Amino acid sequence: MPRRPPRALRATAPDRRDDSGTSTLFIGACPGSPVCAAVHTYLFVDGLDVVARSDSRMVGLAPWRLLRPGGPLHPTDMPRLAAVAAEVGPDPGPDRLTVRVRLRGETVIWSDLMYPGPDGTTVEEVRFHLEQYLGEIERAYAASQDHPWCPAPEVGREPT
Repeated sequence: MPRRPPRALRATAPDRRDDSGTSTLFIGACPGSPVCAAVHTYLFVDGLDVVARSDSRMVGLAPWRLLRPGGPLHPTDMPRLAAVAAEVGPDPGPDRLTVRVRLRGETVIWSDLMYPGPDGTTVEEVRFHLEQYLGEIERAYAASQDHPWCPAPEVGREPT
């Protein structure tokens, strides 16, 4: 899949932080063949594709890995590292793109980031309103379940 320059990687979601400095999350999914080699997730923060801007060799992990209830993007009081992308290739490479996800009150914080923002400065941390964040994860997960390319996980087994 040809990559576009980072400034061209934008979503139609809101592209600005609100007055409180809180970002907006928008999640999309690529259905795989014939568009791409595999199904993967796009993570847009304030309209910017975080994965592509962080490392152009990476693509987002499959929606059923990232978005499932209790999955890696769901925040907890204890900070945790969440793998959100892997190297492009026939087999996912050993390199992973990770973010630290934590919950502080009604705010979800992603840290350990390193991607260029819209003004060229490095984004190292973003904050989301808990309600918007969880709502977007639930919306994207439900949308992925409606597609034939999203396999139903086996009961008692974590999806791969």
